[in-house]
Amino acid sequence: MVDRLLGRPHAEGKPESPTAEVWAHVQQARNLKRPHTLELVKVMADEFIELHGDRLFGDDSAIVAGLARIDGRRIVVIGFQKGQDTEENIRRNFGLPHPEGYRKAMRIMEMAERFAMPVLTFVDVQGAFPGAAAEERGIAEAIARSVGLMSRLRTPIVVVITGEGGSGGALGLAVGDVVLALENSIYSVISPEGCAAILWRSAEQSAQAAVAMKVTAAEQLEFGIVDAVIPEPGEGAHTDPAETARRIRGVVIEHLDSLGRLSVDDLVEARFKRYRAYGPYTVADRPSAPVERPGIAHRLRGLISTRRSMPRFTRTPRTGPSGREEV
Repeated sequence: MVDRLLGRPHAEGKPESPTAEVWAHVQQARNLKRPHTLELVKVMADEFIELHGDRLFGDDSAIVAGLARIDGRRIVVIGFQKGQDTEENIRRNFGLPHPEGYRKAMRIMEMAERFAMPVLTFVDVQGAFPGAAAEERGIAEAIARSVGLMSRLRTPIVVVITGEGGSGGALGLAVGDVVLALENSIYSVISPEGCAAILWRSAEQSAQAAVAMKVTAAEQLEFGIVDAVIPEPGEGAHTDPAETARRIRGVVIEHLDSLGRLSVDDLVEARFKRYRAYGPYTVADRPSAPVERPGIAHRLRGLISTRRSMPRFTRTPRTGPSGREEV
């Protein structure tokens, strides 16, 4: 499997290491030649018009968005975009989005809801840009708002993980009714290097971290995080981007048809239940609160209030002679 992914001749009878196999998936998902959003849309869509700007700060080239027509359907396409060469990678910030990228995506998603158009997102990002500029402009708030918006958006959402889906940066565009993944893609809450740095204090354990996190598309399918895995042509998507786009197109159209038969209320309710069901948990009975002994202050207040509430006795004057007079 490793030799097939890396394009090397396989040695017959040689046992394969699970760690090496998983790490080969990670390397394949990060292949610089893998097709990105614009390359896929060029083949999939009959027409595409890109839209720019978040109407607040500027335009982020690391996230592209626009209106497309696929097989006669009007849809909205949003996705991460890396560069094909060094110059384009610099212009697109190596595919690492700023807050304005997510805010642009939210603006287009709200437009899709307004005009009853389904949303198709492509996910291929290691994580959101971790620089000071992104923090100053509220990257965490932008991702959180994007997740919240997608969870309640009243239109179908199909997500396709085409390469590396990493951290909250990926999740900001990955909340959908259907989540698809290419065969050699990966999906995880943190990059293997980040996980290794936290657990082992060394990036040298990245391959071991990738195995522990179960990042491959096949493993995500077993967990129910991914709904379907799309096979890649040849030795990977980078060897035939056009065929990869055609395979994605067929699966996306199939799921858009099935989602279109649901009412909007049922669609949003099913999406809510889907993400609420992720992860095991147990419900424990709430223990009864222990009876606390009253403190000294509480007891003093009780004594004072009791004294105040006690009836006052009045002294009755004598009617006879006083004792001195009797003596």
